[in-house]
Amino acid sequence: MRSEKNTLVNGIGEMLVNSDFVYFVSFSGMPVKEFSKFRNELAKCEADCTILKNSLIRKAAELNNIQSLAQYIMTGDTALISGKGDAGVVAKVIKDFNKTNEKLAAKGGYIEGSLLSASDVDAIAAIPPKPVLYALLLGVLEAPARNFVSVLNAKVASIVNVLNNYQEKLEQ
Repeated sequence: MRSEKNTLVNGIGEMLVNSDFVYFVSFSGMPVKEFSKFRNELAKCEADCTILKNSLIRKAAELNNIQSLAQYIMTGDTALISGKGDAGVVAKVIKDFNKTNEKLAAKGGYIEGSLLSASDVDAIAAIPPKPVLYALLLGVLEAPARNFVSVLNAKVASIVNVLNNYQEKLEQ
């Protein structure tokens, strides 16, 4: 392999290994202006979008012992989206952009050693962002304590009501 390709394959390998998530999208027939808008949306999520040859992605996966990705057959044009952080936010950007521009479509992805299909990417996009999930989890964790306090409060309130009624009866 030529030194230029070798350097490129090593760079792709670093992207695959050092990223929390990797998505593959097809953009056939998409105008450059629209693709630039898409890249800008991804940049807001701190994700990078690079157009690469499928064979170079496969070769980089082979060299980095990512067998599932090395055996994955990709056809057509491919843009590799990689980054760190919340993979759901980036999947949502892909899905939302696909609604306005049908020429962009998710091909699949790779997260934590698992190969994803296009439907998996859509499923990830449907998951709420991490802060919302944290809030839901916190609500679930607080529920038993809140219910316990409510029960204790109800018992105390019933005793106070009985005492108030008894006091009113004595006053009459």
